[in-house]
Amino acid sequence: MTLTNLPHRTDPARPHLSPALAASLYAQSGAAHWGIDAARFAECLRASAARHFGDSPAAPAELERYLKALRLEDLALAAACAAGHAEAWDYFVAHYREPLYAAARAIVGSPRDTERARELADSLYADLYGLPGATGARRKPLFSYFHGRSKLSTWLRAVLSQRYIDQLRATSRQVALDDVGQIGEVRESHERGETTRSRAHAALPARAAEPLDPDRGRYLALLHAALAEALARVTADDRGRLRAYYLDSLTLAEIAQRRGEHEATASRHLERCRRELRARVERRLLDGDAPSDGRAARTALSPAQVALCFEYAVEDWPFDLRSALDRSESDEPGVP
Repeated sequence: MTLTNLPHRTDPARPHLSPALAASLYAQSGAAHWGIDAARFAECLRASAARHFGDSPAAPAELERYLKALRLEDLALAAACAAGHAEAWDYFVAHYREPLYAAARAIVGSPRDTERARELADSLYADLYGLPGATGARRKPLFSYFHGRSKLSTWLRAVLSQRYIDQLRATSRQVALDDVGQIGEVRESHERGETTRSRAHAALPARAAEPLDPDRGRYLALLHAALAEALARVTADDRGRLRAYYLDSLTLAEIAQRRGEHEATASRHLERCRRELRARVERRLLDGDAPSDGRAARTALSPAQVALCFEYAVEDWPFDLRSALDRSESDEPGVP
């Protein structure tokens, strides 16, 4: 399980949406142009809010602030595409096909491998539309999982990057970034070489200057602190493995050779380390902490809010893994 797959409510209670606010947002979205009626769009808004607030009911003013910050036009287009409206799909293909190809080329990492990049981008369309599976029934369109918190193009690039990572895992061409890699992206221009792992994550788009979710910065700050604390508890041996894999871009086979162990052993150790980091980060975010030494208490988050932390981190989060590992080493007894 990756950090982006935290459990969340499968049937959350839909927040109440005032008719006046629903009508205003519907008009701003342009959903009528795509054949989406006001009731259907209001349901999209409620679903987005339920996904964001989870079990914590939002005050009317807070709910209104959140909904007004959504990418309403993108949400309307995604809803129309999910519903299979031909005009919306024609617009989507005309305006997003080439950007998807460009993102795929950046993710694949070689401008010469255009065919592979096109295959990667084209592989999304069946899932976006929800083509019938083996049973013949139409699957839930991938567009249904877009909630409007980011630009549609941003969301598509993140999905495309994850699709590429999944393909790498499935074909065993290369061990892809997993838990720590997804939340511990390293952006260092002096890094030795440029591996497929680093390229896939470098392709994730930057955030907008102003976060759409007013709590986004707070969530990422909490995640940053939780991961830094978790890394501080990692053993020297595991730090070496993390550094070799994520910073030095060594393969599992190279790490195993350096350590005089089997490649499968190196893989097991790295996976165990990632699981432990994940558990510590989740627990810290869920538990919060008490105030001490003049420092304010850290707020405990709900499972849905923890899921948002990781969702925002996947889009773009320049966590400095090297500095965090260096700090944890310097904190050891006897280290100057």
